[in-house]
Amino acid sequence: MARETYTARLASKTLISESAQCYHFDFVLDELKSFPFVSGQFISAVAPDSNGKQQTRAYSIASAANGNHFELCVNRVPEGFFSNHLADLTELPPGGTVQVHGPHGHFILKQPVTDSIFISTGTGIAPMRGFAQWLFPETGPDAGIDRSEGKEIWMVYGTRHESELYYREEFESLAARKPNFHYLPTLSRADESWKGLRGYVQDHVARIVEERATRLGITLPVPPPDPSILPAELNFDIYAYICGLNNMVAGVREKLASYGWHRKQIIFERYD
Repeated sequence: MARETYTARLASKTLISESAQCYHFDFVLDELKSFPFVSGQFISAVAPDSNGKQQTRAYSIASAANGNHFELCVNRVPEGFFSNHLADLTELPPGGTVQVHGPHGHFILKQPVTDSIFISTGTGIAPMRGFAQWLFPETGPDAGIDRSEGKEIWMVYGTRHESELYYREEFESLAARKPNFHYLPTLSRADESWKGLRGYVQDHVARIVEERATRLGITLPVPPPDPSILPAELNFDIYAYICGLNNMVAGVREKLASYGWHRKQIIFERYD
């Protein structure tokens, strides 16, 4: 059965990293009054390529629900049909369009909110931005609400160069306003002027887990949960949310498993 598609009109696009050719897009669905979705979900974009073959590509939504708008964060890939198709859309009025369907996906925050580690690389930052906007909305009817309930939120973001820290000012500003939101960018190929963290995300995730355990008097590795509790009924006081390429996701999962973390505590989405 064919999915119902909507026409998404490009309201604006911004080149947010020249070196990575990363664009931020704001789309509007004029035919809908609202486009409800849960932060972390994705849309599928559909378009015919130069041979007339229908191409479909999934993109995590880089925002929280906001009327009939949604935002995307996409790198232009030299041979990538869809990334170039989007990057070449005109924003001149009335704005270029693309067909989309959704929302889809189960990469969403556990309720109630717990201490959480958001771990991403590259455009894997998109759903994390959606999480942050939902937890700490700054615009719209919910502006000023704090849904974090005081839980500690760590955002660990890994990339190669300082010029590829997508949405850096936004997250630094949020961290300055909210003492329980910790923004931890780390660079794998930093130059000498970089004063921040270096290396890979799993190393910094390890430090967060170990320091938190020490602070709470928890001995690592934690013992496995009571086997009589069904997996669907397990609740934990901290979850990790991981989005990025498979190697990074696997590395973080392995590191967390070594601390005794249960697989149900580790929620992930890979895009390769």
